[in-house]
Amino acid sequence: MPNKTKGAERREKMRDSLFPGEEPWLGAKEVGWFRAPRTLPLILGLIDSKQLSGRLRPSPVYLELWARDMGEGFIEIKDEQEHAYGSGYSGSRALRTWQERMRTLEKLGFIKIKQVQNRIYGCVLLVHPAAVIEGLLKDGKINKTWVDTYTVRQIETKELTLEERRKSREAAAKVIPLKDRRAAQKK
Repeated sequence: MPNKTKGAERREKMRDSLFPGEEPWLGAKEVGWFRAPRTLPLILGLIDSKQLSGRLRPSPVYLELWARDMGEGFIEIKDEQEHAYGSGYSGSRALRTWQERMRTLEKLGFIKIKQVQNRIYGCVLLVHPAAVIEGLLKDGKINKTWVDTYTVRQIETKELTLEERRKSREAAAKVIPLKDRRAAQKK
């Protein structure tokens, strides 16, 4: 087992003291879990806000998509009914309700959709939330209080801003492998 931080040791001690004999969720040590930004609860609230989605609540659909992602930001939709049910919709209008929420998420920029064969929702790309937030902010669709709250949470969780993420990717792209540098020096 890797070394634990002092904070992790303290939280584990508190957990075991306050909840003796209980089965805690251990995340990375479990099977069947997914990675998501720690800002996801704020993002889900934003998605459901009246200013973005009116009376609709597309966040269950968005969360279900995140739960299907295997780390590539890409989901292949093979059975829309299954996704509708996984999002909490059942009955005769389940599929229509799910499709309506998918269109809302696409319109807001949270997802991109590609048709595959006869399936309108054949493949889905989860757009990086920071990129979506930046776009919504530029369009004046998010209020300052929400943005400030989101920014503070990003800092607390050490989540990169979109600008920091882009700079990091650019820096990584500029790295020249050692063997290529040696070959260039010989010329």
